[in-house]
Parts: sequence; C-alpha cells; structure tokens
Amino acid sequence: MSEYRLEELQKKLVTILEQGNIERPAREAQLLLMHAYSCDELWLMMHKNDLLKDVEKILEYAHRRAKNEPLEYITNHVSFYSQEFFIDYGALIPRPETELLIDEVLKRIANKEETMLFAEVGVGSGIISIVLAQHLVNTKFIAVDISPAALKIARENIKRFGLEDRIELRLGSLLEPVNEKIDYLVSNPPYIANDAQLESNLAYEPQNALFGGSIGDELIQELLIEFLRRGINYFSCEMGYDQEDKIREFLKEKSFQSIEFYNDLSGFDRGFTIKAKNE
Repeated sequence: MSEYRLEELQKKLVTILEQGNIERPAREAQLLLMHAYSCDELWLMMHKNDLLKDVEKILEYAHRRAKNEPLEYITNHVSFYSQEFFIDYGALIPRPETELLIDEVLKRIANKEETMLFAEVGVGSGIISIVLAQHLVNTKFIAVDISPAALKIARENIKRFGLEDRIELRLGSLLEPVNEKIDYLVSNPPYIANDAQLESNLAYEPQNALFGGSIGDELIQELLIEFLRRGINYFSCEMGYDQEDKIREFLKEKSFQSIEFYNDLSGFDRGFTIKAKNE
C-alpha cells in the first residue's frame, strides 16, 4: 500500500500525465485531486504536507487520463454555460460550441415568459433543455434520445436542477415519439461522416452521438423534413463546419421563410436557425 504526502502525490500525478502528453498536467493533477478528495484548491494548499494512504484509486485516475480518456468521464463532471453537470459514458461530453446553439435560440425569443412547447432531439446529458428551461420559465420540453444510457444521464441532471415537471424524457428516434404540436425544435445531432478519422479521445464517447451517416448530414436532413412537414415555427441546429452548402442545396426547392447560419468562435460554420412561413 503506497503512502504519499499530498504535495508528493501531486507531483507524481503530474509525472504520469506528462508521460501521456497531457497538455496541462499540473492543472489536471489538481482537478483529479479535487475530485478524489472532494475538496477545493485552498484545501489542497492547506494540506499539502498531509500523509495520504490508499492512493491507488487516484493513481489509476491519472493512468486512465494519460491514455487520453476524457477527464470529464473520470470525474463525472463537466462545466457548461457557467454551470456544473453530471456526465458519464453513454452521453457526449458537452462542448463550448454548443453554448452558441443556446444563444441562437434565446436571441429569437423576445418574451422569455412566453408559454411554448420545445422538442429537443438527441438530448444526451440534458444540458441544452436544462439551460433553456432556466431562461424560458414557462416553456416545457419533450427531450428525445435513442439511447437509454443517455436518458439516464439526462434524468440525473434534470433531477439535480429540479426540472422534472418541465422536461419530459422520451426514448426514440428523431421526432418519432413526439405527436404534440411543437413551437420550437432544437438539436445537436450526430453530423460527422462515418468514415471520418477522429482524435483518439473521441473513441471513449458514444459513437451513435457522433456519426450522422455516410455523408454526415443525413439526420439533419431528416429533421428538416419533419420541421417543414409538421409546421414547427423554428428549428435551431448544430452542424459540421462544411455542411452549409449541402443544407442550402437540400432546401433549394423547399418552402420556408428564412434560414440564418452562425459561426463558432474560430469562425467556422457551426449551425443554423430556420424559420417557417406559418408563424
């Protein structure tokens, strides 16, 4: 059984992470310690000379991270839209770019107290519906996912934020489980082509939340068809950086009022909002 003083253990974690070419080994070692001991940075500073036993678990965390396993899955913790959420295998780790999708929705709703019914397709960890529900206080959500594992994670987050009465989870593909009249559709669907080469850390994430078909935008096209067929007022959707032209071409002969594309912070195409003619 290994024993380390906290300061020595922290240095050991940094060494392990450096061997795995982790970009910020000192910071990540600190985060692993904070997770393992349920403490903050101040506690680590105040207890750096404490003798710690049973450190095998945190050393295992470091070795897992050195193999490029996402830190979020190791700690079951992810930050999004300035809040902290539960995350686990079975749901895609939320990216900062998806915060822009939420901004796109919110800027189109002038009256934040309006009563509406949203549908979210591909709810994943639940973060989109949760954050929107916090801002749109009278809105209800039907959140759909094809993965029972993702729905379990979303349910945990919805419970943590006390939104069980406003976000209903349903198992199914796309809008198949939704028969209600929807005011707003929102989605961050899988949009990567099946043959795309991904970074190694993405191998830990659910593949059905990443790959959208042989081309990549097939699921987006299916959602656009449903959006137009059902007469939904708005549809905001995240997409791949190279999909704007394909989406415009797909919509060429379709009838709708307008479509606006938005960029991420690096200037790449990241999503769109389409408005129907029926509003």
